[in-house]
Amino acid sequence: YSIVSTDEDALKISSLGLHNGHSPLTQQTLSGACMRGEEGGECPGSDEGRGVLSLRVTNEPNVHNSCRASPSCRLGLDLGTGRLRSRFVKKNGQCNVVFNNMEDKPRRYLADIFTTCVDIRWRYLLLIFTTTFLLSWLLFGLVFWGVALAHGDFNLRIPVKEGDPRSNVEKGKDEWRPCILHIQGFIGAFLFSIETQTTIGYGFRCVTEECPVAVVTVVVQSIVGCIIDSFMIGTIMAKMVRPKKRAQTLLFSHHAVIALRDGKLCLMWRLGNMRKSHIVEAHVRAQLIKPHVTAEGEYLPLEQTDIDVGYDDGLDRLFLVSPLVVVHEINKNSPLYKMSRTDLQTEDFEIVVILEGMVEATAMTTQARSSYLSKEIMWGHRFEPVVFEKGDRYQVDYSRFHKTYEVPSTPHCSARELSQMMGRGGQSSSSSSSYSRSPSPFAPRAARRLLGPHSPSAFCYENEVALCCGDDEDEEDV
Repeated sequence: YSIVSTDEDALKISSLGLHNGHSPLTQQTLSGACMRGEEGGECPGSDEGRGVLSLRVTNEPNVHNSCRASPSCRLGLDLGTGRLRSRFVKKNGQCNVVFNNMEDKPRRYLADIFTTCVDIRWRYLLLIFTTTFLLSWLLFGLVFWGVALAHGDFNLRIPVKEGDPRSNVEKGKDEWRPCILHIQGFIGAFLFSIETQTTIGYGFRCVTEECPVAVVTVVVQSIVGCIIDSFMIGTIMAKMVRPKKRAQTLLFSHHAVIALRDGKLCLMWRLGNMRKSHIVEAHVRAQLIKPHVTAEGEYLPLEQTDIDVGYDDGLDRLFLVSPLVVVHEINKNSPLYKMSRTDLQTEDFEIVVILEGMVEATAMTTQARSSYLSKEIMWGHRFEPVVFEKGDRYQVDYSRFHKTYEVPSTPHCSARELSQMMGRGGQSSSSSSSYSRSPSPFAPRAARRLLGPHSPSAFCYENEVALCCGDDEDEEDV
């Protein structure tokens, strides 16, 4: 989101189309000038006393002269072309975020080197793994080579023959011994370093008692080798068993749907677990992300609003043995309460859905994520059933996991308008004595009238209508 300062004390935002309760426009300008007007009066559509920015359509940025005198009116927001927004969270769960201009990033990442090694790619981890061992072998190989060189292990010594007068002198002295046996140069020292750290022990090269420095070097290398082995093995194991890959077998439906459930408009999406191992303590949550301008003119490019999926009632905790449909009731507390089908087609927002729980095999917490743009929410649809009883077992047909079917009886109005209409209908029915019981939402005549043209998935809706109509007829016979 590029925010660039311009002349005339204006702030141009070339980014998302801003829909703060308004329909999207190709080029929009939010100007604070209309809060007071040129002569101190109000502009049409403004809210008195609340400092609400009014929305007007212009082809070029427009800044009123009367606004420049007032600090609260100096903000002009010119929104660029109404292109579709980029995903904040991709369908595979990756966050579409890049961090730039981080202060002391290398130092901070090295301070938590274990997490850094676990998070990096496998190719880099294997490169670090190989480089660490090679450097340690080379370092201690150089130390052993230096000790042997200082002691004179590489000096050429001529063997003394028997009968030579010098042999009697040599016998009177202690026999000379090298620091490290069978080392003739740096290659031999490097091989001895590898044998020491990896505890290979061929039995050919070994340290003698002549050089205490060589003995101390062997002890230090053994300790350092154990530390390197522990760190690298622990990092590789943590990277292999981390629960991030467990999310690959947790499915989210390609689309979310909005339809009536128990007489209320609900936003729904489907979750599934492809493994037989369970997700322990699984719970789900959702966030709505969209740009927003506050009453003071502050622009929030990614405002997050919580979407209730039954936290207070415990409905967010799932027993995810078979695919389940997560339901968000669109009520007064929902950010979708004032949104109709027409608004859904024009709004620009993103709903991020998150599933969290513990992997049964490792007891480690895993998280699976996905998102739905406004164009991926299907109004007036329901998910096709995927669980069928066959014999004494329940079978899950994952070929139907992403399929939906249309429900023509779904109202096109918003949940607020639907609630108002139901309230007026309830008052009229209570005033009439002829209607002693509330009518079914699927009355036979209304159901026949709402039946739309046949589609390949229309059988699901027709079965629902037939079932409800049959229940009404049974009640009438009684």
